[in-house]
Amino acid sequence: MPATPTTDPLQRERDHLAASRAALRAMREDVESLDIRDVTGNWVTALVLQNQIESRIAALADLTHTPLFFGRLDYRHAISEELSEGSGGESFYIGRRHVHDADGDPLVIDWRAPVSQPFYRASRTEPLDVERRRRFGYTGGELTAYEDEHLSDPEEGDTASALLAAEIEKPRVGPMRDIVATIQPEQDEIVRADISGTLCVQGAPGTGKTAVGLHRVAYLLYAHRERLARTGTLVIGPNNAFLSYIEQVLPALGELEVAQATVQQLVGHVEVRGEDSPEAARLKGDARMAEVLRRAVRSGITLPAEPCVVVRGSRRWRVPVHELTAIIEELKDRDIRYGAAGEALPQRIAHAVLLKMEQSGEAPDDRVQDAVARNTAVKAVVRACWPPVDPAKLVLRLLSDPEFLAACADGVLTAGEQEAVRRAKPDRSVRTARWTVADAVLVDETTDLVRRTASLGHVVLDEAQDLSPMQYRAVGRRCSTGSATVLGDLAQGTTPWATASWPEALHHLGKPAAHVEELTKGFRVPEEVIAYASRLLPSIAPGLAPAGSVRTAPGSLTVRPVTEEKRTTAVVAACVRALGREGSTGLIAADARVPLLAEALTAAGLPYLSPGAGTSESARLTLVPASLAKGLEYDYVVLDEPAAVVAGEPDERTGLRRLYVALTRAVSGLEVLHAEPLPAQLR
Repeated sequence: MPATPTTDPLQRERDHLAASRAALRAMREDVESLDIRDVTGNWVTALVLQNQIESRIAALADLTHTPLFFGRLDYRHAISEELSEGSGGESFYIGRRHVHDADGDPLVIDWRAPVSQPFYRASRTEPLDVERRRRFGYTGGELTAYEDEHLSDPEEGDTASALLAAEIEKPRVGPMRDIVATIQPEQDEIVRADISGTLCVQGAPGTGKTAVGLHRVAYLLYAHRERLARTGTLVIGPNNAFLSYIEQVLPALGELEVAQATVQQLVGHVEVRGEDSPEAARLKGDARMAEVLRRAVRSGITLPAEPCVVVRGSRRWRVPVHELTAIIEELKDRDIRYGAAGEALPQRIAHAVLLKMEQSGEAPDDRVQDAVARNTAVKAVVRACWPPVDPAKLVLRLLSDPEFLAACADGVLTAGEQEAVRRAKPDRSVRTARWTVADAVLVDETTDLVRRTASLGHVVLDEAQDLSPMQYRAVGRRCSTGSATVLGDLAQGTTPWATASWPEALHHLGKPAAHVEELTKGFRVPEEVIAYASRLLPSIAPGLAPAGSVRTAPGSLTVRPVTEEKRTTAVVAACVRALGREGSTGLIAADARVPLLAEALTAAGLPYLSPGAGTSESARLTLVPASLAKGLEYDYVVLDEPAAVVAGEPDERTGLRRLYVALTRAVSGLEVLHAEPLPAQLR
């Protein structure tokens, strides 16, 4: 006999979850059972199809601790044809991926589908034809609760969602989680913005800008999958620790093909082993260096002093000096890459020879032109007038040869600036040179001047405020024909060359028409903590409005003075207190104090992780140098000696910005311990 339908609403939802999981398993088994042996023409086709099948199988994985759906929409009327099939009174379960039953009917709708959008946008003032929005609560993958909002009921007042708050405040153990169940209307607008334009998001701490950027990638891959499959998508982060922290967000949303990299990895033409002074790094990152490099690349171009004489059989064909000069001058004036122009030059000379052949009554074809272009005399002219350029060798010469640098930087860099970027001791070769991070960007710029860098379809650039103009140019080259999502916070700029404004940064990126959005409503950092950190804003970013938070957490902030003798002991005790609560703990300290604190934690029997390593129930403490704290978050943060964090930077403004970052990493609680006086701005 068929089972009797239950009248318990929660049990009905659990039954739907079980049916959806079974359907997802069946979808996966269907793909696993595909036999492609009789449908592939050759081994290449077979390999491509097999890779596609394996990617599809991975995308259909059922993550047992990740809810398959997190919401439900009950519409009042039929859904319009542009959005989805549907009828009045029908319900749609909203989840991380689409799931259908054996008949093809949807059991779960992908959160990116148009029909799902009202889950994030509908409100009592604009219900978008939603009768009821239901949110689900989960514990360890099991559906345990639900709550309803009757958006079309005038009798029901506005109430805060307890499940929404619980999801936002859920302890953070492990890598960064997706926020697909808690996306807010202003975040959703950014996520679903059109791919055709570049978008810049200025976001205060806790506003979810990183998560918004990642979810935007997932949405664009859903809406423009074929286009982005051809052109590629890339997420750029500030360091490997940050990339490790966010690397599971997109796979959890079913997207497995998005590349991740740091700017340094993008420009990895040379091995970085050296370090610049702050002044040298700032100057090498200045946009003026692009002109210096352009001049250096073209410095070898010379005009011919003799005609080019091509011998073919018994005849000699002569291209006079003035014709060669005209060809070279014309190539110099055109806006094409140095290498492409160098490849065009022998063809242009050969074409001039062919014209002379035709004038004498011959009828040469393209094969003759190609043969002339390979002629020894033509090659000699090209080598002499348009010599090949090795980007790394050229940059090394520029930074080592005072006369060459002076010639290329004349009127661009002052004599003092030239001296600052020049190497004190010339390196012997590209392989043994002590290249710096800024040098690698110069090599990348030079490489692009010689040969165009391939462009991707979409690039997400996070923590963008820390990039130099030359680094912006390096990123911009990777999306010159595509679009970008730029994420950052001007108040968190902690490099000497940190950008002063987004219009300036977008200009260097090559996207001056980009739209700038600002997120000021925080969801992660409690109001008490963000208000304390915002005391620094007048000194570090006077043009920015202080961020607010939707969460208040009385007792979430503790500022504790300690004696110098007991400072380290007090820090260890604070970590023990934090670990006594549920969730992750981050101990953030000035880089110089990290070895001392590491020794103290080890002596106290407290195991700790390095930044970016995945926390777990058995390993919840991370020791974080202040220089690596950006972009990370912990349930509880113990901040050691704010004055030391400030003093660890080359100037006070950068130090205060570093402190602002450290103060805003906490989700549930922040304890600040100091033996030295706090910075004046915090008192």
